[in-house]
Amino acid sequence: MSMEVQEKVQIELEGDNHIMTSIETPMRHDAFEKSDEEKIEIIQDCFAVIMETLGLDLNDDSLKGTPYRVAKMYVQEIFSGLNPVNKPQVSVFDNKYEYNKMLIEKNIRLGSTCEHHFLPITGLAHVAYISSGKVIGLSKINRIVDYYAKRPQVQERMTVQVYNALKEELNTEDIIVVMDAEHLCVSARGIKDNSSSTVTMEYGGKFNEANYRDEFLRLIEK
Repeated sequence: MSMEVQEKVQIELEGDNHIMTSIETPMRHDAFEKSDEEKIEIIQDCFAVIMETLGLDLNDDSLKGTPYRVAKMYVQEIFSGLNPVNKPQVSVFDNKYEYNKMLIEKNIRLGSTCEHHFLPITGLAHVAYISSGKVIGLSKINRIVDYYAKRPQVQERMTVQVYNALKEELNTEDIIVVMDAEHLCVSARGIKDNSSSTVTMEYGGKFNEANYRDEFLRLIEK
């Protein structure tokens, strides 16, 4: 087997096995030197080449605007979480109600993109925390999940990133994050299994204790 063929086999294996290299999303140091408009123009040109290479006629009224639409969608929508300026502004408040049990935000709809094949990841996130004196607005939990989902992702990394973000904002490790998602790179290609889903979990503090985890898991199943 030639080195070129071996390399391609290795690339396929890494993608199918969802290999990730770090908890942080791999970013270049010059990632934000170009404006959104410049990025859209470059991606538009590149995607036009892809479509033309596939044999599509970009003179057709239905297709001629596709490169621009895809480029704008990439930069301003489905990959907007790459840019830290889009990170949600989170305000925390004193826990004046002195509520000291777990607070659960469940069935948070998430839509992300597999970084290995650029195909959709869709599913639900469930988050709980126990206040250490601070609380966060409920919608901010959804926004944090959405922010980290809107980038090329590996589900394991996304789960940890959401956990770490909440730990920093709430100044507590008493947090648990569960994600249950379907990967189109599993259902639409490769094994083509459309009945399975992937579940990932990250937790700390009191949720290291089985009774806290079990209560949380029981409540999100209802």
